[in-house]
Amino acid sequence: MRTLCASTLIGEVFVIGFAGLVAMKDPDLSTGTVWTVSGIAMAVCVLLCGMITRPGGVQLGWALQVALIASGFIVPSMFFLGAIFAALWWASVHYGRKIDEAKARFAAKAADHPAPVPPDAA
Repeated sequence: MRTLCASTLIGEVFVIGFAGLVAMKDPDLSTGTVWTVSGIAMAVCVLLCGMITRPGGVQLGWALQVALIASGFIVPSMFFLGAIFAALWWASVHYGRKIDEAKARFAAKAADHPAPVPPDAA
């Protein structure tokens, strides 16, 4: 699950950065505010990559997805991109857990039935 979720979060770093560039064109927003908010969001994405398997990591990821969709009030295209990344987040969590469960089953099966050593390997 960690690899899939981290890949989604790294993709979000780029999208947030580009959304910051678009938001800079809004005359009502100061450049400092745009890059402070964008920078914090990008840092959260990167830090969350390492926290995925810890308690609350997935929930923080969901909160980030909600914030990404809500950023559509500033940059309207983020409604669409946020929804796409929320769907990717769901898929990463859902299928990542299935992959982790399958890996655990295969590891348990391999531990119960070790592979035979060929006679010429000694």
